[in-house]
Amino acid sequence: MRNRFDMQLHLLDEQLTHMGELCETAIAKATQALKEGSIEQAKIVIREDEEIDQCEKDIERLCLKLLLQQQPVAKDLRRISAALKMITDMERIGDQTADIAEIIISSKGVAATDEIHVIGTMASEVSKMVRNSVTAYVNRDLELARDVMKADDAIDQYFDEVRDEMIEFIKEEKGKNGSRIFDLIMVTKYLERIGDHATNIAEWVEFSITGVHKDSAIVHED
Repeated sequence: MRNRFDMQLHLLDEQLTHMGELCETAIAKATQALKEGSIEQAKIVIREDEEIDQCEKDIERLCLKLLLQQQPVAKDLRRISAALKMITDMERIGDQTADIAEIIISSKGVAATDEIHVIGTMASEVSKMVRNSVTAYVNRDLELARDVMKADDAIDQYFDEVRDEMIEFIKEEKGKNGSRIFDLIMVTKYLERIGDHATNIAEWVEFSITGVHKDSAIVHED
């Protein structure tokens, strides 16, 4: 019985890893679409969000099956409960990459200016946070999960930097290209939110390992 349960937990790890990889790919494609002003690439991001949504449903189904059939306790229960929370954040990451793609389409594919180089760096960093948070879950790596939480401060700083640059552009151009500047601010805001969701995932990883969730009264004893 335990061997079967362990196999199902391994399948859960694989499905979570796959969903995390899809999120990373979506971030990369959305960022590339922004840099190139590619409407076609943006449309691909929106279409592929459906696969992330399907992953959420599949993992949720597996978790509920494990809870009902195996009735896990202690660490096993925390592990499955954390996975259910994580997939909600991962699905929202998919939604926010699709939101970035929608901005690109609505702005008719206008590419980001070279001066806003920090957007690419920001996208790479939030993608890394997503990857590391899922890896931390699979490997039961508490230190890596906490590194993800710390990385969120840098993402907030990137957002502040882009916002300040945009304010300077508005001043220099005396209000010209206002809608485009607003679009870029929204792109960075969505990236900041992706960082927040990666942090949420890392916090649930910490809970799955320690039994304590950072921002709640949830405490599970072994």
